[in-house]
Amino acid sequence: MIKAEVFDTRTCELGEGAFWHPTQNRFYWFDILGDRLLSRDGDKAIEWAMHEHCSAAGWIDETTLLIASETGLWRFDTTNGSRELITPLEADDPATRSNDGRADPHGGFWIGTMGKNAETGRGAIYRFYLGTLRKLVSGITIPNSICFAPDGRTAYYTDTTAGQIMRQPLDEAGWPTGEARVFLDLGARGIHPDGSVVDAEGALWNAQWGLGRVVRYMPDGTEDMIVTVGGAHSSCPAFGGPDLQTLFVTTACEGIETPDAAQGRVYAARVPIKGRPEPRVIL
Repeated sequence: MIKAEVFDTRTCELGEGAFWHPTQNRFYWFDILGDRLLSRDGDKAIEWAMHEHCSAAGWIDETTLLIASETGLWRFDTTNGSRELITPLEADDPATRSNDGRADPHGGFWIGTMGKNAETGRGAIYRFYLGTLRKLVSGITIPNSICFAPDGRTAYYTDTTAGQIMRQPLDEAGWPTGEARVFLDLGARGIHPDGSVVDAEGALWNAQWGLGRVVRYMPDGTEDMIVTVGGAHSSCPAFGGPDLQTLFVTTACEGIETPDAAQGRVYAARVPIKGRPEPRVIL
């Protein structure tokens, strides 16, 4: 078991969207309910007011992020904070917002949506690829754990309320082919899977809401390693650092009646396994 230490002391109501920009060598994350994008430049804390719920990011180039919000996918310039709409995302439904998302190895970007009050079945999972946004999964309540095998032929995702992490085969262009099957049934053990990331060896690291930990699962589903964090609501992991051997983990205060100082912070731990650089999103 590895214990993570505090990386950033700012408190997030709902920390999410952990993301390491591989050419900037900088870590980004979101406070979804606080409408903020946060980062660090060495010892300097950086943040941008987003003025709506934003939840996940990919990278387009050295200075530009793709950001998912409750109304669309956006180009975001990290040098001046300006943004430009790429495509709407459920912009006509004020009752939904974006949630977990990640770039796939083919240059696409997967993003989940959900009801702002986690209404049953109001969410979906979409893929944006080469200018086209397509709905892949409907009827999800809280979409999470979107991540991909290193060879780009498998996607993972979950509905946190159901507790099953699904494994979806992909074709050579990264589109789903065939049926998704259960990879891990954590719900049967009372575990609520949140965000996940896959390492260079193909193992999946899952943040578990309410348990203050990230668990590494091998491709056969075997539990291998645990990283603990101080915040109870561990929400999203990401590999970063120059050698991709630092595991960053966001946490949340949401739903905690009297949160202490450990809740809602970002944590980081050195791990013995390398991650993979996030793929560039191809527009």
